[in-house]
Amino acid sequence: MNQKNKKWTLLLMVLCVVALAVAALFATGIIGGKKTPAGNDPAVESTDVGIVKDGDVVGQGATAFAFVIVDKEGNETAITVKTDKKMVGEALLDTGIVEGEMGDYGLYVKRVNGIEADYNVNQTYWAFYIDGEYAMTGVDVTEIAQGVTYMMKVEK
Repeated sequence: MNQKNKKWTLLLMVLCVVALAVAALFATGIIGGKKTPAGNDPAVESTDVGIVKDGDVVGQGATAFAFVIVDKEGNETAITVKTDKKMVGEALLDTGIVEGEMGDYGLYVKRVNGIEADYNVNQTYWAFYIDGEYAMTGVDVTEIAQGVTYMMKVEK
C-alpha cells in the first residue's frame, strides 16, 4: 500500500470514529435531543431533566395540584403536578422538581427546578408557602389538599 492510500485510510478511520461518537451523544440525548423531566410524562418536554417550564404538567397520578417556583430574581414558574403520593414533598421529590437532604427538622430542600439555594453557601434558602402564606409545616409533612397552590421561593 502506498503512502497516499495509507493517509486516506487513516483519515477515513478517524472520520468513522468521530461519526460514531457524535451518534452516541445524540442517542443518549447529551446533544441535540430533548429530555423528559423526571416525572417521565412524555407529554412534557424540557431541555434538561428536572427542569420545568411555565405551564408544564409533570408526573402521573390521580391527584393534581398547582405548584409555583419563584427564583432569586422573582421570576415565577407555575406548573401542575400529578401524583398518587399523599405529601407535597413526596410528590415533588418523585418528579425530580426538588432535591434535598433529610435533617433534624425534616427535608431540607436545596434545589428546586435545578436552582440551588443553600444557606451555608450564599445565605439563601427555599421557603415553602401554602396559598400564599408562609407554611407552618415542612414540605415533606404537608398533605396535598384539593384546590391549594403550593409555592417554593428563594429567600435570604
